[in-house]
Formats: sequence, structure tokens, C-alpha cells
Amino acid sequence: MTVAPSAFGKVAVLLGGHAAEREVSLKSGGAVLAALLRRGVDAHPMDPREEAPEVFLGRLCTGGFARAFIVLHGRGGEDGVMQGALETIGLPYTGSGVLGSALGMDKYRCKLLWRGCGLPTADFALLRSAADLPGAEHLGFPLMIKPVREGSSIGMAKVEDAAGLAAAFAEAAHYDALVLAERWISGPEYTCAILAGEALPVIRLETPRAFYDYEAKYQSDSTRYLCPCGLEPEAEAQIQALALDAFTAAGASGWGRVDIMVDQELGPQLLEVNTVPGMTDHSLVPMAARARGLGFDDLVWQILETTLGHA
Repeated sequence: MTVAPSAFGKVAVLLGGHAAEREVSLKSGGAVLAALLRRGVDAHPMDPREEAPEVFLGRLCTGGFARAFIVLHGRGGEDGVMQGALETIGLPYTGSGVLGSALGMDKYRCKLLWRGCGLPTADFALLRSAADLPGAEHLGFPLMIKPVREGSSIGMAKVEDAAGLAAAFAEAAHYDALVLAERWISGPEYTCAILAGEALPVIRLETPRAFYDYEAKYQSDSTRYLCPCGLEPEAEAQIQALALDAFTAAGASGWGRVDIMVDQELGPQLLEVNTVPGMTDHSLVPMAARARGLGFDDLVWQILETTLGHA
């Protein structure tokens, strides 16, 4: 520890929230809160779902808080909304700012940005209604269908034909008015955590399921996480460099995670940015940190340290 716990002042750990990922956020937030308390930080849990927004912000304003540790996954917490609210009251917070958070949550616009920057990402189409489905078919099957602004693989499906596409679009549209169709990538999946401008060791994800879906992430015992990831040092460095470029291009900062698949023909392809990744003891960012010799409590501490320059 490079600073005393008192240097952080009173810290609000924002957890829970209104999004579909609420239960995951409660677990992540609980783990972060416990780590801060173990290190002597004056940390307090705050759940924005428990009261009206103006009351919640009022408590942050009048409660003597010096900064916030955001562990809200999904919309309302990871998409720039909470970040904008904290900006209006002048409260420093962990993670990406308004722009980086909004772009990270919006898979479609993030891919547009990457494409414009010359960064590799699979071909895609935006689906606003069933009338847009023929445009997705032109990408060729199989396809990955996903809500544009959801996380934790919620509402995602692999489709093999037009009938499957229509059904998957209808399901994804329950979660978001905007749906993304993406050309299916055949190859291994990797994730690279970012902490204070540094790419941590890469993790390879393996699942017997069709893809790394919600069950594979949170419920299945058959999912494997390989760290070291099995790549040659030069290939791993390539993934890390791409992750950093993608993270920076999206305006993300502080800490986060970039997901990448390596297509058998096209090479590494960017999937998405996570600006508030899971933070339980079994989550991917803590796993990568451990591979670098950084325990969970140290990781949480270093993330909180990134707010000191904004006090």
C-alpha cells in the first residue's frame, strides 16, 4: 500500500442497481466492500435501487463521501448514467468516464468506432425490427445475436438459419430495442484485463457449450479458465496490445476488460469492452491479477487508487 486508508476518505461502494445483472453486481459489490474493509477503508454499501434517484444522490452529497467505487453491472451503472450523475455532484469514482462507459455498453457503436480506427472486429449488422433481418442474413450463417446494451451474455444466441434468426431476434429484443447480428467467429476466446494502463496476463476461456453464455459464466462447472493462456509470448503480447488499443479507442480508463476471439482465418477479432467487470473471487479480472502476483485485496486497492488524482 502506497497511501494510508484515510487518504481515500469515506467511500461509497455502489452495488446492486436496477439492471438485469443485479444479482451479479450484489456479489461483486459485496466482495469489493469486504476487501476495502479488511484494508481499513471507511467503505459503505449503497444500492441505487433502494430509493429514488434524487434521494440516492442527495445521500451521496450530504453523507460525507469522498469518492465512489462503482460495482454496478449493466445499464444504469456501467453505461455512463451513474458516471454522469456523479460528475454533476463532483464525486470522484472508479473506472471509465461518461463517454467510455457509454461506448463500452453500446456494442454496436463501439464496433463502429473500432472499424473506423482500423481495429479488427467481425462483420455485423444492426437490427431495429424484423424488417432488418434480411440484412443480417447477408452476413452468412451461423450468426451471433445479442442485445446491443446488455452484459453477462444475457439474451445472446447462436443461430444457424433464418428461422433461428427470427426467434433469436425476438428474444434479444425483450432486453433492448437494438439488437446486434455478428458474423460467427470460429476459434478460441480470450479476455484481457486492463489496470491503470497495463494489460494483465491473458486468460483463455473454454466451454463445451455453443459459446461463453450466462450459464457458462456463472452456473456451469465445465467452463475452464486457462492462465497462462497457452499462447506463445509473442502471440499473447499481440492480444494484450490489441486489448489496450481497443480500450483506449473506446475512451475507457482506469480498469476494465476486453474480450477477443481468434478467428482461424482472420486472426484476433474484438468482441466488446467491459468497463465494470465482475469482481468476485472467481471473476476474470481477479484471476488475471493473481497471475500477475496481485491478490484480490491489492487489486481492489489499486483500482481505488486510480481515483486519487481526481479528488
